[in-house]
Amino acid sequence: MLGNFTYHNPTKLYFGDGALGHLKEELKKYGKNVLLVYGGGSIKKNSLYDEIVDILKESGKVWAEVSGVMPNPTLEKLYEGIETARKNKTEFILAVGGGSVCDFSKAVSVSVNCKEDPWDKYFLRFEEPECDIIPVGCVLTMAGTGSEMNAGSVISNHKEHLKIGHVFGEEVMPKFSILNPVYTMTLPEYQMKAGIYDIMNHICEQYFSGDDDNTSDYISEGLMRGLVNSSRIAVKDPQNYEARSNIMWTATWALNTLVAMGKSTDWMVHMLGQAVGAYTDATHGMTLAAVSLPYYRYIMPYGVKKFARFATEVWKISPEGKTEEQLAKEGIEALESWMKEIGLVMNITDLGATTDMIEGIADATIILEGGYKILNRDEVVKILKDSL
Repeated sequence: MLGNFTYHNPTKLYFGDGALGHLKEELKKYGKNVLLVYGGGSIKKNSLYDEIVDILKESGKVWAEVSGVMPNPTLEKLYEGIETARKNKTEFILAVGGGSVCDFSKAVSVSVNCKEDPWDKYFLRFEEPECDIIPVGCVLTMAGTGSEMNAGSVISNHKEHLKIGHVFGEEVMPKFSILNPVYTMTLPEYQMKAGIYDIMNHICEQYFSGDDDNTSDYISEGLMRGLVNSSRIAVKDPQNYEARSNIMWTATWALNTLVAMGKSTDWMVHMLGQAVGAYTDATHGMTLAAVSLPYYRYIMPYGVKKFARFATEVWKISPEGKTEEQLAKEGIEALESWMKEIGLVMNITDLGATTDMIEGIADATIILEGGYKILNRDEVVKILKDSL
């Protein structure tokens, strides 16, 4: 492995179908005033809300609620959350839902005591918090984002057609997260599939960078192989606990910073997908799926060695009699075949994007370094057009 790094992840995880039993002991560590954050109300239909409220009561907590957190949390919703937290003198935030609810809660946590506008400070200037941060705990109901064990937060500004993520420092990571795979089984099939690809792409974004012999790559290859296997089972049998638990656990390790160690990382698929999402409000995992193949085919010649390894180590394609370029192409084809097999959206047209939006989406795409090719704006436009 090349370079120097420090690894520390302070989030405590409780995993399994009895994980919620640990919530009461964790709540004892935090203040009396709790902000309960959740999404569209599915937790009320499956009784999870009632279970959590009972635990809050037993723990002697006073709580306020922010409900209706959408899949792509908006700036307006963030302001609402900040106002509610301030009004109720929130000392602890409990996020119950998927990655968007966890992302939103972290954004609230760094904003309540912030004296500046959080959008400008955190999502435009990418500055770090200088104020007191309210601790966050998560009860996860969807596997995909890895938000339960990282410091990332993504907020959408519809007025400006921007969807921007900020990865904060370790002090913003959830203090604990409760992961019960059973909670993910009530998700619509479309959301489950979107989450599966979000996981795969998180790994790919870190894997497709650098060509050194890196332990992180070996871990990534194992995670990808396991995810492909479990996804095939889950798509055929969504109630398969083993498959769903493997997917949930893989999602956490795909983006808790572990496999990024020693890597430059390449997050351009996310930048492209988030820009598409800012214009269409489409499901995050599907925006990634829709732009991935055109992007990978475009950068493949610049990182052919790693793409060839992707073919042999993840998809077990025989290298006999083949050049690295041939293997690289077959690896991308294998990825495409699997994506179609599990039913992902394969183009941005199906997500609501139109030719007229391309220039605006390109303008909203943040160009990052770290991958095999630093794109210019014309290349971004080409990739987006190839994604239609």
